[in-house]
Amino acid sequence: MNQHYFSESPAGDFTPREIAVTLAGGSHSVLTAGGVFSPEHLDQGTAILLDALGDLSQLSSAEDTGAGPILDIGSGWGPIALDAALAHPGREVWAIDVNERSRELTVRNAERLALTNVRVAAPEDVPTDIVFAEIRSNPPIRVGKEVLHGILETWLPRLAPGASAYLVVAKHLGADSLQRWIGDTFPDLTVDRAARKKGFHVIRAARRD
Repeated sequence: MNQHYFSESPAGDFTPREIAVTLAGGSHSVLTAGGVFSPEHLDQGTAILLDALGDLSQLSSAEDTGAGPILDIGSGWGPIALDAALAHPGREVWAIDVNERSRELTVRNAERLALTNVRVAAPEDVPTDIVFAEIRSNPPIRVGKEVLHGILETWLPRLAPGASAYLVVAKHLGADSLQRWIGDTFPDLTVDRAARKKGFHVIRAARRD
């Protein structure tokens, strides 16, 4: 278990290495390391989520200055948070992860990309009075249903009125059942599938105004 990316303190040496990735339509060099999720490359599910969010976005970086914060649940080395911060420099982006190595890499990568709007924290350190205008996540499905449901029960209620969460989940890992569970558990959210590609579903859960 200590080797898993959802461990608080991964085993093994912390030896960052560079990889090239595409974020917010541009090529960037970032740091990854063993003991975090998908250290070799941008994983397919996250890439599909980022593509879908780019297609769904209706706000330009100039128009959304002052809009509410974005939350990335389970940031890993930071691709979702970094993409959001690059695309929306006027918005605050919170990146949370239980894995201390993931948090360190996200901090370093935000610094490499000269992003000043990224806030990196352990989940318990996010101020309780913050509500989010958007949640974006490739959630840690492999932690098991009980833990995953607990994570979503913590964060989905913190969507602001009119806000949406976007979660990418592989169909074979339970995308359909998770979508049904969210709809059954949160009657104040409208749940649908925002996109589907290569066996991944992007689940959208929107809070009514």
